[in-house]
Amino acid sequence: MDGPPGPPLDDLVEGLLASYRRDPRGQHVNRRFLPSRDEILEIVHLMLQLFFPGYVGRQDLTDENLPFHVGNLLSTAREKLQRQVETCLCFTAECEGRPTHPCAEQARQVTAGFLQRLPAIRDALLLDVQAAYDGDPAATSLDEVILAYPGMLAVTVHRIAHELREMGVPLMPRIMSEWAHSRSGADIHPGARIGPSFFIDHATGVVVGETSTIGANVKLYQGVTLGALSIPRDERGRVIRDTKRHPTVEDSVTIYANATVLGGDTVLGADSVVGGSVFLTASIPAGTRVALRPPEVRVGSAAFDFQI
Repeated sequence: MDGPPGPPLDDLVEGLLASYRRDPRGQHVNRRFLPSRDEILEIVHLMLQLFFPGYVGRQDLTDENLPFHVGNLLSTAREKLQRQVETCLCFTAECEGRPTHPCAEQARQVTAGFLQRLPAIRDALLLDVQAAYDGDPAATSLDEVILAYPGMLAVTVHRIAHELREMGVPLMPRIMSEWAHSRSGADIHPGARIGPSFFIDHATGVVVGETSTIGANVKLYQGVTLGALSIPRDERGRVIRDTKRHPTVEDSVTIYANATVLGGDTVLGADSVVGGSVFLTASIPAGTRVALRPPEVRVGSAAFDFQI
């Protein structure tokens, strides 16, 4: 038996239209520019193929066909990247009420500059791959790191997104980094500055905030947070965004699982080790070892009770 009839379609339409008119947030109407998330992720995939040929995408590569393959990838990447950079620039200009006509030339310059940076980005990524292999005794080869490690994916996408952000591209870097977050479990803001030979072991639950600065040869384990103590606000209660809110981690620091380090003035000195589950809101000098006092563990049964 059919159920009772629902409300007329016209009433449903009018109800949603009234919601749109009542609150303009969460809609993109009467505006022209909107980046394509799908094409931005296609750009990420093209970059992965360029950085790690033979591991991602086509697998029948040889010295003979590699030049054509790379040229084809670069041509496609340039077209897609320039289109999406222009759209992102125009999107922001439109939102802010600025003219959109300069976006095309700016996008062309950004795209050219970014593509010129690809060899340097790849050089940095190879150091990250080696750091992962050297830092994880469970790794059997560099191939395994490239093909399987979620932390390596997160770092790779971060280096792409950070470069674009430094070049003034809005929105696209965050779309890239949040995709990597969803795939790897590691949330690295594209604004974070990360030095060479960076390794995230296990990846899951790692958070690196926007204004974090990380030196060379740093290793983070799962669940590590480099975060802010609080959200600074002005006298009108508005969030102040352009401040150093997240820690500085100097060279050759290791931070173990579930440690939390907070604050823009917090500095972890070079060669320090922060133990698991430590909570830090103050700086530590170079060479420091920070650890929690081991908890008392009691093991019992119906027959006996003893301490460990």
